[in-house]
Amino acid sequence: MLNFKDKKIVIMGLGLYGEGSGISATKFLIKRGAKVLVTDLKTKEQLKDQIKRLGASAKKIEFVLGGHREKDFKNADLIVRNPGVPKNSPYLKIARENNIPIENDISLFFQLVDRKRIIGITGTRGKSTTASLIYEIIKVVDKNAVLGGNITKSPLAQMSEVKKGGAVVLELSSWLIEELEGHHLSPHIAVVTNIYPDHLNTYDGINDYASAKENIWRWQTRQDYVILNRDNKYTLAMGGRVPSQRFWFSLKKFKEENGCFLDGKNIIFRRDGKETNIMAVKDIKIIGEHNLANVLSAVCVAMIFGVASTIIKRAVKNFKGIADRLEFLRAVGGIKYYNDTTSTTPEATIAALKALSCPPCPRGGGQRSGAKLAGGVGDFKKIVLIAGGADKGLEFNQLVKEIKKYCKSVVLLNGTGTQRILEKIKFAKVPMATVNSMTDAVGVARSFSKRGDIILLSPAFASFGIFINEFDRGEKFKKIISRLK
Repeated sequence: MLNFKDKKIVIMGLGLYGEGSGISATKFLIKRGAKVLVTDLKTKEQLKDQIKRLGASAKKIEFVLGGHREKDFKNADLIVRNPGVPKNSPYLKIARENNIPIENDISLFFQLVDRKRIIGITGTRGKSTTASLIYEIIKVVDKNAVLGGNITKSPLAQMSEVKKGGAVVLELSSWLIEELEGHHLSPHIAVVTNIYPDHLNTYDGINDYASAKENIWRWQTRQDYVILNRDNKYTLAMGGRVPSQRFWFSLKKFKEENGCFLDGKNIIFRRDGKETNIMAVKDIKIIGEHNLANVLSAVCVAMIFGVASTIIKRAVKNFKGIADRLEFLRAVGGIKYYNDTTSTTPEATIAALKALSCPPCPRGGGQRSGAKLAGGVGDFKKIVLIAGGADKGLEFNQLVKEIKKYCKSVVLLNGTGTQRILEKIKFAKVPMATVNSMTDAVGVARSFSKRGDIILLSPAFASFGIFINEFDRGEKFKKIISRLK
């Protein structure tokens, strides 16, 4: 057990999520008697809600806000880095030069809990949905199971629940698992949903980004398990390097190897040559091929965990998805509204467009255009897309092609990324407008729409600039839609 009593610990980044990494680490360490200094580039005014959440503990904390001081990174026993802090921060460099250990909430958690209890999920897309579905399945047989991580709730905030001894299902971003490398720790069961270009404004290309993701399985042993996407070129390549027991998932049937796949219209799990028919695809409520892949990976984990196939089937059938991920809000005046605010990459927005448009897609028997696809709504070329935001250095040429194919019009929220994509959408001759607020975005989108259309918030870019984060963006959208008449 780590001893934090009377240790001088610097929290680098309090964060803005109510139970996120920074604030949860702060509360956790204060309770264990640490001498905590919180430093953040944001001002006291910007962090007032977080400071209020600290309650009486705030009186025990030294705050250095609106900037960092070099001396704080030279004279500490430990630095706890918020995942939003770049690993190449000059202040972290100072800490390393002074041999001060650097952790984050996840690396601390891995040292406090038996990793055999941990199921970790990473990837570019599908982390939250996959982690949530795994949790929904496992909690049927493990009443003490806990869900946390990048899904806005640090496991350090749930230590009272974790102590009960259940499985811990963690959504893990590349930033969160970077610090695991220093301890050679990986979860007992690891999932990589897929790898697409993302966060290239903070990583040195996609290979650097993918390498960070590999920490989720890099330190496993033959007693551990890894579940990889066979349909993604980056995760397919990982399969030849993993040290643990490998399971695949795929929308296409594959031979001999362990994993979960589609065979006709059914989901099949195979282990050591034995195949189990889990359920029919038609029984899945969440829409889109990307979500079908998420289901396959979750089923694979549940089977490895030892959950009965009948329980898995029932849990998947009852799973309706999670907030902010292709979330159906309501229909008003014959127009359907969907919130997909967490789609912060072009590939994620493309997946949403395809899910709601139901283009031709091989699925066993092979659906036709306009056919209902895994719960899809079947509305082709009737989407008014609300997109745009802050740039992450990603390529969006394919997104523009898909917008031209599936969208009747586009409303762009202003931001650095919007400026890059603006001319390309104009060149594609898709009706469009740019706005400076969510209120204006919804108003303009409605003016582009008529009965039978879909208004979809799926930004393809980060939220910073107009919004606090992607969840703030989604909340503003939902509030506006809830008031429509």
